[in-house]
Amino acid sequence: MGKVEEFEELRPLLFSIAYRILGSVGEAEDAVQETWLRFDGSATRPASAKAYLSATVTRIAIDVLRSARVRREEYVGPWFPEPLLADPYEDPARAVELADSVSMAALLLLERLSPLERAVFVLREVFGFGFDEVASAVGRSESACRQLVVRARRHMQAGRPRFEADRQERQELSARFFEALREGNVVGLQELLSADVALVGDGGGKAPALARTVVGAVNVSRLLAATFARLGLVDVTFEAREVNGRPGAIFRDREGKVLHALVLEVLDGRIRTIRTVINPEKLGHLGPVADAWAIHHELKRARRGPN
Repeated sequence: MGKVEEFEELRPLLFSIAYRILGSVGEAEDAVQETWLRFDGSATRPASAKAYLSATVTRIAIDVLRSARVRREEYVGPWFPEPLLADPYEDPARAVELADSVSMAALLLLERLSPLERAVFVLREVFGFGFDEVASAVGRSESACRQLVVRARRHMQAGRPRFEADRQERQELSARFFEALREGNVVGLQELLSADVALVGDGGGKAPALARTVVGAVNVSRLLAATFARLGLVDVTFEAREVNGRPGAIFRDREGKVLHALVLEVLDGRIRTIRTVINPEKLGHLGPVADAWAIHHELKRARRGPN
């Protein structure tokens, strides 16, 4: 097998590692490309391409994350990972770990870890690399990596809810949610939301977004129904999609361009958190991006009616 074929076979794994460390599709793709350049430029062939490439993409992602954290501290409003519609890497033996680790909730928990803790946790807990491989990838001893995993695991477990919904429960609840949203059924929406549900938006200062987090089933259900009714005035529609392994939707303008992504987090039989990503810089990998400000102004004109 040639270098190109060897690399392409491992590309899904490399992207999945980088995305979980970085929370960005674009940065993950760049890290994978840089990994290829280093692999292609190497005069020798490693004994294990998987070990070499995984270590290389991990080191690149750690460096990118360290610089990205400075930018995230200056980010306008809440920061969410770039929405991912499909994880390219599949491993039936680790399907549960892979699905859980790519959720928005899990990625936001990973944000609390140091870059090194995050990388070690992803390699060991998500992808099941041996401690010898993890140590080689991050340039630390095996004992140091074990300590990093223990600390990371403690932080992750402390932030996770005790009883998360299974896949079937999430799908059934989300189907009812999106049906109620299409109908503008405020009562129907309210019944599906937890009492302390939170609606949070990530616009990054690049698009119109929620000025603050909206909390409470009554407030959120009313806002959702009213917002979708207004969006209908300018022909905005949505399609239910799995986003980051959880129920969600992609909203599009009349030309089919992506306006924003929405993700639902289900807990104890109710929707606990609704996250929306409308920052256009985080949506380009999903297709052509709509002009959110133009839609915002069109909505204002539609609400005023003809002069």
